[in-house]
Amino acid sequence: MQNVTPMLARKDDTTPDEPRSSLPGGIVGFLSYWCALAIPFLLYGSNTLFFFLYTWPFFLALLPVSVLIGIMLSMALRGNLLWTTPATALVVISLFWLLFSFLSGW
Repeated sequence: MQNVTPMLARKDDTTPDEPRSSLPGGIVGFLSYWCALAIPFLLYGSNTLFFFLYTWPFFLALLPVSVLIGIMLSMALRGNLLWTTPATALVVISLFWLLFSFLSGW
């Protein structure tokens, strides 16, 4: 006879170590970038296009940064899109607005 102690398996105590995929975070970061890009057009109108004509490389560099921010926040918040979406949007819009105001000198 074996000396084994039976243990009950509890399914509710296990927490996932990692989210299943980083794709939702990347998509949220990508969409947040395009929303942040639209805000100056909504505030300042078509004159923003002339500003972006000379500064587009700086704003284009924010696209992969925004995707990585979305992935990072998705991983940090364990894939919870309810918290990942506003956090990513807030960080990306703040970063975009910081660059916009730094380059425009306002």
